[in-house]
Amino acid sequence: MSDTTFDRPAEVTDPLLWKLALDVADAHEPDGDGGCHNLLCAGQSWPCPAWNNAQRALRMAQAEPRQPSPAAGRADGRGRSGLPAAGPAQRTRPHPRTASAA
Repeated sequence: MSDTTFDRPAEVTDPLLWKLALDVADAHEPDGDGGCHNLLCAGQSWPCPAWNNAQRALRMAQAEPRQPSPAAGRADGRGRSGLPAAGPAQRTRPHPRTASAA
């Protein structure tokens, strides 16, 4: 349902995600009988979950118009926005298997 010969749209902000999603959408095109022609989706009707996820990823890879947050600009009596204070950045812990392999 997509054509990989087209250049990506100008509003694409994540080219890698856009390209991968385009490839998945191409691989999950409908067959002539109303199903997905990809072997991984044998017996599933089209649009299959993989095609739907690819469409979602294509939308996520494109820029959205910026709109102010509903909380932005609203301040309590002391000039604060009512948003929680920014805390220290949280570090992620290494996975136990990868930590022990190092």
